[in-house]
Amino acid sequence: MRAVQITRFGGPEVLDVVDLPDPVPGDDELLYDVSSAGVNFADTHHRLSTN
Repeated sequence: MRAVQITRFGGPEVLDVVDLPDPVPGDDELLYDVSSAGVNFADTHHRLSTN
């Protein structure tokens, strides 16, 4: 699966698109298929460690 991974503080340039193995649900868990997701402008400020 493709995911956006953040491994350090910084602006939008630290958002890396990576390929990860598909998750496997455990007992009493569900797995949802998400076709799209978004990143809000406030999320980039959070990664900058500012308010």
